[in-house]
Amino acid sequence: MTTPWTNSVPVDKPLPEYPRPQLTRPDWTNLNGIWDFAVTGRDAGQPATFPEQIRVPFVAESALSGIQRRITENDKLWYKRTFTVPANWNNRRVKLHFGASDWQTTVWVNGTQVGAHKGGFDAFAYDITPQLNGGTNTVVVSVHDPSQTGGQAVGKQRINDVKPHPGGGIFYTAASGIWQTVWLEPVASAHITRLDMTPDLGNNTLRVKVQTAGAAGRSARITVSSGGTVVGTATGAVSGEISVPVPNPRLWTPEDPFLYDVKADLLDGSAVTDTAGSYTGMRSIGIAKVDNILRPVLNGKFVFQTGTLDQGYWPDGIYTAPSDAALKYDLQAHKDLGFNMVRKHIKVEPQRWFYWADKLGLLVWQDMPSMDTGKVPDGPARTQWEAEYRNIIDQHRSSPSVVMWVNQNEGWGQYDQARIADEVKAQDPSRLVNNMSGVNCCGSVDGGNGDVVDNHIYVGPGNTAPSATRAAVLGEFGGLGYKVPGHEWYPGGGFSYEDQPSIAALDNRFVGLLDAIRIGQLPAGLSASVYTEITDVENEANGLLTYDRQVVKVDTARVKAANHALIQASRNPAPPVNLPTGQYRSLRVTTPGHTTKHLRHYDGLAFTEVVNSGSPAVLKADATWKIVPGLANSNCYSFESRNYPGEFLRHREFRVRRDADDNSALFKADATWCAVAGNGGVRFTSANLPGSYLRHIDSAVWLATPGGGQPFDSPALFTEDTTWAVDAPWAP
Repeated sequence: MTTPWTNSVPVDKPLPEYPRPQLTRPDWTNLNGIWDFAVTGRDAGQPATFPEQIRVPFVAESALSGIQRRITENDKLWYKRTFTVPANWNNRRVKLHFGASDWQTTVWVNGTQVGAHKGGFDAFAYDITPQLNGGTNTVVVSVHDPSQTGGQAVGKQRINDVKPHPGGGIFYTAASGIWQTVWLEPVASAHITRLDMTPDLGNNTLRVKVQTAGAAGRSARITVSSGGTVVGTATGAVSGEISVPVPNPRLWTPEDPFLYDVKADLLDGSAVTDTAGSYTGMRSIGIAKVDNILRPVLNGKFVFQTGTLDQGYWPDGIYTAPSDAALKYDLQAHKDLGFNMVRKHIKVEPQRWFYWADKLGLLVWQDMPSMDTGKVPDGPARTQWEAEYRNIIDQHRSSPSVVMWVNQNEGWGQYDQARIADEVKAQDPSRLVNNMSGVNCCGSVDGGNGDVVDNHIYVGPGNTAPSATRAAVLGEFGGLGYKVPGHEWYPGGGFSYEDQPSIAALDNRFVGLLDAIRIGQLPAGLSASVYTEITDVENEANGLLTYDRQVVKVDTARVKAANHALIQASRNPAPPVNLPTGQYRSLRVTTPGHTTKHLRHYDGLAFTEVVNSGSPAVLKADATWKIVPGLANSNCYSFESRNYPGEFLRHREFRVRRDADDNSALFKADATWCAVAGNGGVRFTSANLPGSYLRHIDSAVWLATPGGGQPFDSPALFTEDTTWAVDAPWAP
């Protein structure tokens, strides 16, 4: 299965771009390309011969690697190549960098081991100067990847046949070995290793901590510029934080992702001994009360975050995009469709992916890759997972696009959720922390802390209620499927959460979900939503794009308009519909010709019936409801029967009825109605089926959906039938 970039990948120097945009130097050598390759048993030593060749940095399971076969937990991968050091690098240290290699990687240069690394998603490097011989050098790398059979962070990888298969479910082909750029870089003995940059909008400064090697006691000078014009500079000790003034900063936003240039000079007295280039975006992220609802705020203002789940898989490269243009393409597709956010799902991309997110203007939720599902990690697995997570945070903490760290997902390998959330917040207090995405799902346990409460609801969008301490987000919803012939990984066998019969149906259903969030869930307190997903992935056929990136399934302009309407609604919210909680009211029909009818219950079912001053007392009582805060969301409402206290108006199998509260989550959601302003009255949308409304038709009362296929969904008078006047109670 090929992408538009498959056949243009260079053999000798794939991914030739500088791999570390936030710490740049002019001199470097790319080692991507053809390496000698061998596979042995996991406990074997270096083989005598390397009979195959592999194209680095594509994993052995991928077509672009040239190997394309299954790697098991009993295999060890071996890589070998030669290189020479440019003559003008003399008198500098030479570092060998790996963007990422999955999982246990050992490196030798000219026969001497220079280091060993455990981790599949964090970058690492070794100073190989002592091992260099002045001529042709040989580097050998071994990698053992147990995938899901080990205890490490594995994400969605599972060992399986490297071909389309019907049983893949939500897990995908494993990715073993080197999967990001390998490169050489010369540095001074004392040099900069990382810049930790935090915008401080309150003081119009950029706070910078310069991480170094061999530079104890020295100082650094930071210069911030725009278009070649210096806007601020400051000097300070490398051991502390340097505050650089950025007067009247141009703020980074998804609509205007403005980036400042940053230069760091390492000083020895007044002499510059090392220089590194970088960039930053001036922005803040936090949570704050907005109209008495806790919301995430960007630069102090609430903007609804609408995004997709992005798995980062490719049919030709698996974990590695075939080119930098391909890496950018998926992010640009988000922008083209009107999204302002992306959740990078239990994978960590190369630094150039973050660069494109920074440059294009997408808010990023970054997941820490999970350990395997259904297992309780042991002590060594926990130590390794937390160490790798700390490295990932440090390596991407200066990217302005990253606004939230997502620690765990749906209980996969879950443990110590609250402690981990607190420690992540302490490590990076400048961002939001999500202790568990999908706290309502799959046996997960909510740590109870962090900045957001995150539900997964398929198809959704469903009900997620904020609390006094956490904003409400929908970490996954959707999964609408449509299979495009000729563009399927497993032709005829892919799955989705809700198959659509046509492209038109997919467009209507998806835009309907976005509209339901805007109309019902946003006013009810929802602040962000993540649609599953941007592309099909192997056996999953629920992408907005096909897996090969050859087809955009949805109407781009229509989806973009729906997303923009959702974002705009969060900036200019309609006045909330406030009902008198704790008081009795009656709900009157507003459909012309039926305005004397009121909503009442009879033998447990909801009906509409004419009520007037001469009506029997029991009818008046049946048509009177106590308005209380929503049982599942206090920003919405529930309606308690006047003459059957403890029983509420709820939907069940689309019929609306009066039932006793059984204290289940389902009942509370079924009995919660979010109020939306209507023409001459109020409309009530279901909290757990947003976009479906309380409707009367032929005197019966239903949960009806615009465009639905049931008789009670008929379009005639739909808006009128779903609009109710909230009147004085018939039975006070």
